[in-house]
Amino acid sequence: MIGLEDRRRLAHDIDTAHRAGARLRLACGIAGIDERTLQRWKAHAGLVSGDGRPDAVRPVPGHALRPDERARLLDVANEPRFAAVPPARIVPMLADEGVYIASESSFARVLREHGQAAHRGRAKSPRQVRPPTTHIATAPREVWCWDMTYLPAVVLGRWFHLYLILDLYSRKIVGWEVHDSDSSEHAAHLVRRTALAEGIAALTHKPVLHGDNGSTLKATTVLAMLNWLGVKPSYSRPRVSDDNAYAESLFRTAKYRPEFPAKGFADLDAARAWAAGFVRWYNVEHRHSSIRYVSPAQRHAGDDHAILAARHALYIHAREQNPARWSGKTRNWSPVGPVTLNPERDSFVRAHSECNDIQQLAA
Repeated sequence: MIGLEDRRRLAHDIDTAHRAGARLRLACGIAGIDERTLQRWKAHAGLVSGDGRPDAVRPVPGHALRPDERARLLDVANEPRFAAVPPARIVPMLADEGVYIASESSFARVLREHGQAAHRGRAKSPRQVRPPTTHIATAPREVWCWDMTYLPAVVLGRWFHLYLILDLYSRKIVGWEVHDSDSSEHAAHLVRRTALAEGIAALTHKPVLHGDNGSTLKATTVLAMLNWLGVKPSYSRPRVSDDNAYAESLFRTAKYRPEFPAKGFADLDAARAWAAGFVRWYNVEHRHSSIRYVSPAQRHAGDDHAILAARHALYIHAREQNPARWSGKTRNWSPVGPVTLNPERDSFVRAHSECNDIQQLAA
């Protein structure tokens, strides 16, 4: 609906352009109206009185509620037994008694017209809940994930506890410890040692440490240490089946390594020795598929840009040597973009798509 002042302004501008030689249809199209609309305004005093639809007298529909029916609806809705009941329950309750006055929408409409559509009952009125917030890592030392897993011992029923902290952006294991008990003191010590090793004190923006809702990771001792370090804690959110998927996937990688002892570890020293070897392999030797097959240590140090650029140059040179073996589409091997903790799915999701074309081209 176009107001009277806007109508007059549009009509004046269109007439000015038309007198200057512009075609009327094109001038109306630029103004955002149809040519027949301008003709109707001029023919029916639309530029004098404006739009008449708001003041139009419309007949009452034949199926509308009569005044006595509306009064009865209000009387029933205001009965003590329905004082805290919404229309969605009033109508079926009356139907069980063999009484039908109006539909649920009619009840709601009449109550709203009389100012009685406020929330009924002592409970808080429903409100729309926004989706859970998420954290995005665009560089190392911005978002960390941590968790604890069990390492079996050769003695049945005994376990060792592996604590790991993973940098979400680079996938590097920045902190780890193995203990023979699950304690918040171990978790607090690991966080402090990792923060010192990564130089968190010198950073302007401290990292976010994301973990599950386990009692160890949410203990008062751990929260006090995080507060002292300036690290912001983050925990699993509702509606997410596995909100710590990066750490869980890391544990799966660890326990499916060939050197992982299937019969368990002999003692704590053996478990720590294996963990040290795994961390070194994962950070230095492992070519991670989610970061373009560079090692987490290379990405953490920022060396992945030069490595990927050198690979790209090598592939271009190989393509020039034998073009028939390559597809006609040129690919760009740029570094992986920001990484996000997806709030809706439990799989690994990255802000930019990643593919396995490097292996295909190398083949």
